[in-house]
Amino acid sequence: MSIKIYYNGKCSKCRDALALIKASGQEPEIVEYLKDVPSPDELSDLLNRMGLEPRQAMRPDEDIYKSLNLDDPSLSREQLITAMTENPILIQRPIVVTPKGTAICRPAEDVKKLL
Repeated sequence: MSIKIYYNGKCSKCRDALALIKASGQEPEIVEYLKDVPSPDELSDLLNRMGLEPRQAMRPDEDIYKSLNLDDPSLSREQLITAMTENPILIQRPIVVTPKGTAICRPAEDVKKLL
């Protein structure tokens, strides 16, 4: 089974989700999304798989969210996705992709539903 985790090593939820995946005997592909930023098309695909709109996968408490006025309801989906790819710290984490589905695993234990 192929598993991918969009991961930030400084995030405890990411570390916990990764540990749960490894405890299941699987070795996931780790995408350090702050360094290897998903393209707008890749991010759009992830959002579609999760059934989410961009704001539902954003971190609104980040200063950049406020400074870019990303709560402006007139911003399009494409504009929000561009903001996320230009400022990947805005992307909620961890995102886990498995053959069973794709989800933001917060809390980390949600990863068990995908294994």
